[in-house]
Parts: sequence; structure tokens; C-alpha cells
Amino acid sequence: MSESKLIRSWEGVTADYLNEVLNKKNFEGRVISLKRESIGTGQVGENVRFSLKTEGNMPRSIVGKFPAIDQMSRQTGIQLLNYQREVFFYNNLQSETTITTPEVFLCEIDPKTHDFIILMEDLAPGTPGDQIAGCGFEKAKLALGELAHLHGSMWEKTTLADDEIVSRGNKDQTPTAELYKALAPSFVERYADKLTSMEKATISDLGNSIPRYLESKDSPKTLIHIDYRLDNMMFGGPYQLAVVDWQSCAFGCPLNDVSYFMGTSLEPEIRLERETELLEHYFKILQEYDVSIDWATINSLYCHYAPAGLVMAVIASMIVGETQRGNKMFLAMAKRSARMMLELDSIKVIS
Repeated sequence: MSESKLIRSWEGVTADYLNEVLNKKNFEGRVISLKRESIGTGQVGENVRFSLKTEGNMPRSIVGKFPAIDQMSRQTGIQLLNYQREVFFYNNLQSETTITTPEVFLCEIDPKTHDFIILMEDLAPGTPGDQIAGCGFEKAKLALGELAHLHGSMWEKTTLADDEIVSRGNKDQTPTAELYKALAPSFVERYADKLTSMEKATISDLGNSIPRYLESKDSPKTLIHIDYRLDNMMFGGPYQLAVVDWQSCAFGCPLNDVSYFMGTSLEPEIRLERETELLEHYFKILQEYDVSIDWATINSLYCHYAPAGLVMAVIASMIVGETQRGNKMFLAMAKRSARMMLELDSIKVIS
């Protein structure tokens, strides 16, 4: 589809437009009419379900993703190249991975304005994970299994990346460290009455140690999701688990994703009880691929990257539009991650 026909908002999607898209994907029939419904809990993107009245062999619904409506969130998506990165993933990297992702029918972006459209299969009746509630052992096991497939299939394939959009893991992390240190006081101020003194101290201590935390480590590199948490997962429906939202992906240490997920999404008591079992499950599946990492390194890097969720919660909460659900979500992520850091003595590990 030519750039001139790029649809720049969900309101521009019509039955005729979908006919053109789906016919090119070898669907037979036609879309007669459609209804639009906003779905999901995305902070930097707007997700819409299009319920379709059709004839022939056409999907009964599809999902579209567009830039955020909130202007602060939209500017964040533009400045951080989130929109370009997700389009690059679906157009250039998705087919190289073995992680389960939705089928994509159309994925286009205007590199000047960052207007974009992604049309993909509807994963209903699957349901998204609940970041605020957290998850138990079975869902965590599914998530870590899919993560192992992502990491194993993309192990050391950095040549597939475009370093301007998807980092090959060689970028200077000083700006991230400075951003965390600058925003941490505002985070503590916003959530002051909901943070314990120990959690506040952990946030501060991480600020002192974050340059060392972000230093480039001599570890294997693979494609990592970076925001691998429950809100970006669909359970059930066409697949046991499908992973969405690739706006932050980059090449980096695989344990960044593992620690991030374990620290932000798993109920802390279950993590404590089943931590080793879950890590062993991840490692077992990872070994199905041609990878170069041993169990001792897995454990060492897992401890090192325990702050990953806290770093994301502090920074992201301050650079996207504030919402009631967003506040609950970022607070839950921060509190779980801080607890994981304390239990693994992460500040000492980093130092």
C-alpha cells in the first residue's frame, strides 16, 4: 500500500480499506460493514477492535494499533522511536523468531510524522494478563517458555537489527542513568504515601548504583522484549500465550527480560517459592537452541538485572500521560521489583 494511502487514525479505517488489506492477504470475500471499539490498557499506543460484518472467508474481527491519543504519551512514543521500532519488528524480525505473536495483516509507518497502523489478528477470546493483580506459577511458566523461544531463536543475530531503530546493544546508557536519577524524586513524591521507607531507600540506592547497573556487560546478546510483562501477553484464544507490544525491543542480555518479568509480574510469594524451578524451565527450553550460556551465568545475571522493573516503572510513569490505572500499575511494578532487589541483595551484586 502506498504511503499516500496510509491511514493515520482508527477513524479512517473503512470496510473498503479492510477489503483491500485482507484481499492482499488471500482472504476471499468482502467486509460489508464494521464497528470500532477501543480495547487494552496501552500507555503509548491506542488499540482498537474492528468487529466486521462479512461475506465469504473473512475474519469476523481484527485489531488495529495506532499512536496514543494522549499527546504526552504520543510524544514519548515518537521521541523514543517506539512506533518505528514496533513496525520494524513486525516487518523485519517477527518471521525470524519462534516466540508466539499474532499474525499481522498490515504494518506501515510514516517516518516523518510517526503516524502508523498495525492491523493484526484478533486474539479473542484470549484475555490479557493483569499487571496489577500479578500471576501465579502456571502463567509464569508459559511466559518464561515463550521468552526462551524468543531468546534462543535470536541468539547473537545482531546483524538483523537496524541500529538506528533496534539497538544492537552497543548504545551509551548514560542518558538512561541520568533520566532515572532525575525522575526518581518525582516518582517518590507522587507515590509517597504508598511506598514504605525501605522501598524509598531502594529507589534512592539504585540511583547511586545505576551507572554500574547499566554498564555494558560481557554477556551474550539476543533480541529482548524489554517490557516483558503481563499487560503485553494474551492468554488463551488462538494460542496458549501470544506476546504483543514490541515498541521497546533491542538486542541485549537475555536475563534482562527474565528478571524484569519475574520482578514485575509474578506474585512475590510464588516467586520466592518457585524461583529456581521457573529459571530451570527457562534454561531447559533455551538449551534447545544453539546458545552459549551456562547455569551459573544464568543465576548471576538474573541477580544483576533484578532492578530492571524498577528502572522501567520510575522512568515510564513520569514520561507518559498519568492515568488512574497507570498509577496502580507502575506502583505495583515498583514495589514488586524493589522487594526482589532486596531479597537478591542486588545493590551489592551491582556494586
